[in-house]
Amino acid sequence: MSPPADAHPGDRPGDPGRTDLLTALLDAARERGSQPALTGPDGRTLTYAELRRAVLATATGLRSAGFADGDRVLFSVRPGPSAVVLALGIIAAGGTVVFADPGVAPEVFAARFTLAAPRWAAAESLLYAASSRLGRPLARRRGLLLPDYGSLGLRHIRAGRRLPGVPRGALSARTLAAGSAPGREPAPRPEREALVVFTSGTTAAPKAVLHTRGSLGAGLAGCTHLLRLGERATVHTDQLMIGVPALVAGAHWTMPPHGLAPAADPAHFAAGLAGATHAFCVPADLPRVLAAVADGSVRMPSSLRHLVLGGAPVPPGLLRRAAEVLPDVEALVVYGMTEIVPAAVATGTQKLAHTGSGDLLGKPVPGVRARVAEDGELHLAGPNLCHGYLGEPPLTEVPTGDLARLEEDGRLVLEGRKKDMIIRGRTNIYPGLYEPALAALPGVREAVLVGVPDGDGDERVVLVVTPGPTTPPGGPAVLRAAVRAALPGVMDAAALPDDVRVLDRVPVAGRGRKPDRGALRAHLAEERVEERVGERVEEQETA
Repeated sequence: MSPPADAHPGDRPGDPGRTDLLTALLDAARERGSQPALTGPDGRTLTYAELRRAVLATATGLRSAGFADGDRVLFSVRPGPSAVVLALGIIAAGGTVVFADPGVAPEVFAARFTLAAPRWAAAESLLYAASSRLGRPLARRRGLLLPDYGSLGLRHIRAGRRLPGVPRGALSARTLAAGSAPGREPAPRPEREALVVFTSGTTAAPKAVLHTRGSLGAGLAGCTHLLRLGERATVHTDQLMIGVPALVAGAHWTMPPHGLAPAADPAHFAAGLAGATHAFCVPADLPRVLAAVADGSVRMPSSLRHLVLGGAPVPPGLLRRAAEVLPDVEALVVYGMTEIVPAAVATGTQKLAHTGSGDLLGKPVPGVRARVAEDGELHLAGPNLCHGYLGEPPLTEVPTGDLARLEEDGRLVLEGRKKDMIIRGRTNIYPGLYEPALAALPGVREAVLVGVPDGDGDERVVLVVTPGPTTPPGGPAVLRAAVRAALPGVMDAAALPDDVRVLDRVPVAGRGRKPDRGALRAHLAEERVEERVGERVEEQETA
C-alpha cells in the first residue's frame, strides 16, 4: 500500500533489518556506562551514561515544548559535545537535522530554506546576535551577510548563554540536556528521516541529500570494522561521519579546536592527538603535518595507529611520504559521497601496491553494490544509500560522477571524474587515469592534468606538478625536464600533455580541499595569453 499523499518522505516503508542509527548508539551507551564517550575542544568529557541521559532528556524536553514527528530543524551549531547531544536529541524526538551554512549568499540561503521547510532553528547565541538587527551592521563590516535567524518565523533553540538578539522564548540546549530523561528509549524506526545535507545545485534549484536513521545506521556500521574501530580506540576528529561510528563502536571521540585545520598549526594538531589511536585529516592538510614531523619540530604520539584520509584523492607520493615519516601509522583512505558513505576503504599499503592504471579504491563495503555503466560511470547502491534528494523521488542507486572499473577480484579502481574529461581533437583524455602514476614520479608531490582552451577551439593538455620533498637540486627547470622524460613510460601516447608546468601549489576548493581545476585552468589560460602577447611583441621587434 502506498503512503498517504501528505506523508513525510521518511515515512515510506523501510527495511526493518537495517540498523537504526539512534538505537545502535543508545545501545552502545547503555553498555558502556561510565566509560568516556566524547571530549570537546574545551577538554570537558561526557561519559556514555551522561551522553545517553542528555540525548533522551533533550528529546523529552523538545516533545514537551511542542516538537512533533517530522519537524525539521535548521541546524547551525559548531562541532562539540553540546552539538552532538542536540542533534541526536532532535532525531530521538522524531525530527530531522538540516545542516545549514549561514555564510552562503542570501539568495542561496533563501532557496535552501524554502526547500527544507523547517519548523525550528537551532543556532549558537552568537549567531543569533550577529544576525540580529543590532549585530548585522558589524557583521556586514566584516564581510558577512547573515540571514536574520530571529525573523525566520520559526521556533528556536539556542546553544550557549543568552545574548542580545536571541529570540524570546528560545529554548536553551543546555537546559534541555539537563532535564529529566525517560527510562524508556524510542523504538527503532530505521525508515525515519534524520538528516538533510545540502551539497550543490543552482540558487533556483538547490540539491539536498536526505538520509534516514536506517541509511545512516548502515553506513556507520560499515565504518566500524573497516576503520579498525573498537572499545580501546580513541578517535580525534570533528567529522560527524567518523565520530558517531566511533561512539557506536564504544570508542572515545575527541574533538580538535574549532576551525583550526591541521595544516594551519601542525604542532597544535599533534598535541591534540595525545592518547589518540585514530586521527582524521583531509589530504591537502597532510603535507605540512608530515613536513613538521620530518624536520623534528612536531612529534606524533606513540599511541597513533591509524590515519583516516578522505574528502579528496590521495596521491601515491603523499601516501609514500606518510609511510616514510610515520612508519607505525596505517593510512585508511575512505571513498564515498554524501549520498552513500562509506562506499569503499583501502589501506595506504594496498593503494601503493596497486601497479595498474588508475587509483585503487578497494572492495566495496559489505552490502554496497557497484555497477559500471556503459559510459564508464560508477553507480552505487546499498543499505547506506540515502533516501534521495529532498523534494524528489526516492533513489535506488546513485551515479557518482566518477569513472571507474571493477576488477575481477571485486576491487574498484577510480579512473577520473566524468566532468574532468579533456577533449583534444578526437581524443578523450581522463585525468584520473594517469594522475596517480604521475604523482608517484620522483620529486613530484602532486600532479594535475587540465585542459586549457586554445585559440583554434581545441584544448591544450597541461600537466601541472608541485615539487615534493625529494626534488633533485636544480629547481623547477630540472624537475620539469625530468617529468617530461618520464611521461612516455606512464601515459598513453595519445594523452601526452602539450606542456608541463611546475607550480609551488595547486589551488584547492571546498571542504575537502580538492584541486580547483577551474581556478587552475583560468590561471594557465591567463599565462597563455601573456605568453602570446610576449611572442607578438618579439616578432614585431624582430621585424
